[in-house]
Amino acid sequence: MDTLYATTVAGNGTFLDGEAVENFAEHLHGPLITRDAENYDVARQIWNGMIDKRPMLIAHCTGTADVIDAVRFAREHDLLTAVRGGGHNAAGNALCEDGLVIDLSPMKSVRVDPDGRTARVEPGVTLRKLDHETQAFGLATPTGQVSETGIAGLTLGGGWGWLSRKYGMTIDNLRSVDIVTADGALLHASEDENEDLFWGIRGGGGNFGVVTSFEFQLHAVGPEVLAGLIVHPFEEAADLLRFHRAFTAEAPDELCCYAAIIGAPPAPFLPEETHGTTVVVFALCYAGPVEEGKQAVQPLRNVGDPIADLIQPMPFTAVQQMFDADYAPGARNYWKTQLVDPLPDEALDLVVERADPLPTPETKIVLEHLGGAIARVDPDATAYRHRDAAFSLNIFPRWTDPEEDDIHISWARAFIDALAPFATDGVGVNFLSREGHERVRAAYGANYDRLAKLKAKYDPTNFFRMNQNIEPAA
Repeated sequence: MDTLYATTVAGNGTFLDGEAVENFAEHLHGPLITRDAENYDVARQIWNGMIDKRPMLIAHCTGTADVIDAVRFAREHDLLTAVRGGGHNAAGNALCEDGLVIDLSPMKSVRVDPDGRTARVEPGVTLRKLDHETQAFGLATPTGQVSETGIAGLTLGGGWGWLSRKYGMTIDNLRSVDIVTADGALLHASEDENEDLFWGIRGGGGNFGVVTSFEFQLHAVGPEVLAGLIVHPFEEAADLLRFHRAFTAEAPDELCCYAAIIGAPPAPFLPEETHGTTVVVFALCYAGPVEEGKQAVQPLRNVGDPIADLIQPMPFTAVQQMFDADYAPGARNYWKTQLVDPLPDEALDLVVERADPLPTPETKIVLEHLGGAIARVDPDATAYRHRDAAFSLNIFPRWTDPEEDDIHISWARAFIDALAPFATDGVGVNFLSREGHERVRAAYGANYDRLAKLKAKYDPTNFFRMNQNIEPAA
C-alpha cells in the first residue's frame, strides 16, 4: 500500500506508512476500508445528508479487540479519530476528514436476561433491534422515538422518549458499561467500579472513550400500549398549544404527549385535501394498562375538531417506529433546540407565527414532553444536569437541495433566537448541531467543570474530540 497523507489530532498533515496500515488491517477481525475500496462511499454515509466527510480509513470493528487495536493505532500515529455508532446524530461527528473512523455498526449483539430484567447491548445496535429483542419478553428500557437511532450515541448523551416520564432517561436505566479509554485500556464502569467515569459517561457523550457494551435495566412494557396521533388543522394551533400546556401539566407519569407542527403527509388516514397542508399533531404513548390510558387521554380526544384521531392499542414496537419515515436517512437536516418550561401565551403565539408557513413540507416544530421520573433525579447524579425542564422545544428544518442550506439554517437560528427570552439555560446535548463550545457548556451547566476535570483524567490530550467536546481542564 502507498503512503497515505492523513490528518492528525491537532489538525496538521502527516504521512502514514502503507506497511503500518497493512499491519493494522491484518490485526483487525473486521475489514479496514480505504478510499479506493468499492464500498467506501457507502461506508462513509450517515443519516444527515448535509455531512460529506471523507475519512482516510474506516475500521469496521466486530468486537472489543478491534476497538482496542483501532484506538492504539490511532494514538500511535496521532490520527484524528471519530467514533460511529448508529451515525444518526445531526452534527455529523460520527465522521472526520482525512482521519480514522472507528465504526461500531457491525457490533449488534443484544443479550436479554428476562429473569433479571436486564439487557447487555453492543454499540452498533439500533433502537429497533433492541426493542425486537426485549419485547419478546414484554420488556423495554426508555430510549428515543426513531427506531433507526443508535443506542450508543443516544445513551451517552442522556436519552429520553416515550417511557422516560415513567422510568427515567436512558442513562437512569444504565447499570454498567465496558469502555475503551484513550490509552487503549478496557475498563468496566458502574456505581461500584470506576464510579467517576460512570458518572461522566451518563450524559457526557463520547468524551471519555468508546463503550463496547451497555447493561440496561428493563421494565415490563406492552407488548401492547395505548398510543397514536391526533391531527388538527393549523388554524386552531394557538388554542391547541394552550390546551396541551394545561393538559401535560396534570398528566400522570405513564402518559407522554408531544405537540408538533408539521406538514401533513400524503397518508391514507388523512383526507386528501389536507395532504401538504400544515397541521398540529398530538403524539402520545401511555406506558401503563390500556384501559387506564383511555381515561387519561380522553380530555385530549375531546378538544377541538380533529381531522383524524388515531389513538388505539398498538404494539410498543410500532410506537417506536411511528416516525421512522419522517426521519429517513439522506435528507439535509439542521437542528436548533432548547429546554423550556411551560411557555406563556406570548411565546406560543410566536411559535405559531414563525411556523406559518413552514419552509419545507418535511420541517417540524416539536414540543417534547419531559418531567415525571426525569425530574426526580438529582441534577448532580449524572453528567446530564437539566432535569427540571418541562419540554424540549425542537426546530427541525429538513430539505434536499444543497443550494438552500443557508436559507433553512438561518430560519432555524432566527426562530430559536426569537424564543430565547422564554427558554431556560439548558439544552439536550443529543440535539446540538455544530454550534460551538458555549452551547456545549450550556448543555452541562454547573456539571461542566467536573466533566472537564474528568476529561483531564481519562483523556488528557483530548484524543476523543470528534463529539460535542468537553475540553480537558488545565
